Amino acid sequence: MDMADCDKGFSCNFMLLKPEEVTFLDLFRILFSSDIEKRKFVDSSEGSTEEYCFRRRWLMFISIIAQKFLLFVAKPLSWIGSVIEFMLNLLSVNRNLGVLLLNLLRGKMIMPDKTSSKFISFIGNLDKRVKLDSSIKYGDGRYFATLSMMASKAAYENRAYIETTVRDHWKMEYLGFYDYWNDYQDKATTQAFLLRDKNDDHDTIVVSFRGTEPFDADAWCSDFDISWYEIKGVGRIHGGFMKALGLQKNTGWPKDDNNPPPPRTEPLAYYAIKEILIKELTKNDGTKYVLTGHSLGGALAILFPAIAILHEEKLLLERLEGVYTFGQPRVGDGKFGEYMEKKLRDNGVRYFRFVYSNDMVPRLPYDDTALMFKHFGTCIYYNRHYIGKVVEEEPNKNYFSPLLAIPMMMNACLELIRSFTIFYTKGPDYREGWFLKMFRVIGLVNPGVSAHSTQDYVNATRLGSSDVFLPPGDGTVSVSMTSAG
Repeated sequence: MDMADCDKGFSCNFMLLKPEEVTFLDLFRILFSSDIEKRKFVDSSEGSTEEYCFRRRWLMFISIIAQKFLLFVAKPLSWIGSVIEFMLNLLSVNRNLGVLLLNLLRGKMIMPDKTSSKFISFIGNLDKRVKLDSSIKYGDGRYFATLSMMASKAAYENRAYIETTVRDHWKMEYLGFYDYWNDYQDKATTQAFLLRDKNDDHDTIVVSFRGTEPFDADAWCSDFDISWYEIKGVGRIHGGFMKALGLQKNTGWPKDDNNPPPPRTEPLAYYAIKEILIKELTKNDGTKYVLTGHSLGGALAILFPAIAILHEEKLLLERLEGVYTFGQPRVGDGKFGEYMEKKLRDNGVRYFRFVYSNDMVPRLPYDDTALMFKHFGTCIYYNRHYIGKVVEEEPNKNYFSPLLAIPMMMNACLELIRSFTIFYTKGPDYREGWFLKMFRVIGLVNPGVSAHSTQDYVNATRLGSSDVFLPPGDGTVSVSMTSAG
């Protein structure tokens, strides 16, 4: 592709929403006028919005409203999250509510330290497991999936927690935790860490991207931003996720090996991680790496090789062991999916996309004519019993089906009941705490939220069969659809 012929430095066709520039009147004009390109809050290439039907304009309206609201409540939302996390950790470090009250009366109350390795995030409090499953060794088809999911869960924690977990509990090499810049939000919004799993029979680097934290307005803005960029011969890609990965204003994804740009004071995720990987991979011909993430982190994990393919990074593609994503949203259109499947197949890269039961996030953004987003890759779908199947598409692909509302709520009710019995049926490692039980109550109203929990994805990778990782024709797994739940 000739970059000089394209707008925005790399894309020949694009539609960018700029919620910070929208006015109250603009919001309602978008619903009643199809002249989208004339609005200052929309930056688009010529003709990219000429066929915008009412449904597309309505979804743009929702996207802008959501981002405007998130920008407005960003600080109070962050404060509320900090208070909740502080209270959860206050209970934890003092053992329980009874001991906390006793310590308070005795003047010996222990205060949590937000920077310590014992401080746990909101997500971490839903599933406090730290240790890997010792029964799943390298060579087991589930090994990289279970390690990837635990790394995806750990990515939500602070630097000290991750370092302690990797070194002391997993006995692996900690390669660093990083905050990465978002050129469009003008702040660091993306986090990732790297570890090295090295043994006599393998040497693997794991790159784990952090997903969306419940009280992080910046990450939510990336999720709700339905802007898109179309790359000639590649397809349309979700703009919010590309910005979080390191898309640069006006230049896109530049690559100039002969005349590299000056170093940035604010590192961008793709470029900084690429530099670390190339440095480590060139030290040992046997070193490979895995990309992983939960939720938004999964979207960034699968877009990383997409940019490496565009840049023809031969070393990165040759050494990529696989991509494992959990509860990942859609990242591009059908054309992009076909392009990626071919390129990943040509480079021998395995891509597994895990979906648990009624998790809402993998069903977003919509797969319809209005938004055009499509999934690709090998989808491994797990039901409530953690029985996995390789399917073409997760059931109820756009989630909001009136016909399936009652079955999904019934399934959530059974998941809540399971939270009280799984300790006896699967063992103490699957015990669910009071906080997760409370979270599962939300599932009685909105099953898609509670089903996104990291607990269920960890359980699925441990309890599910390793047969789902076999190539087609090498096992008993068949490509078929399953019912929700």
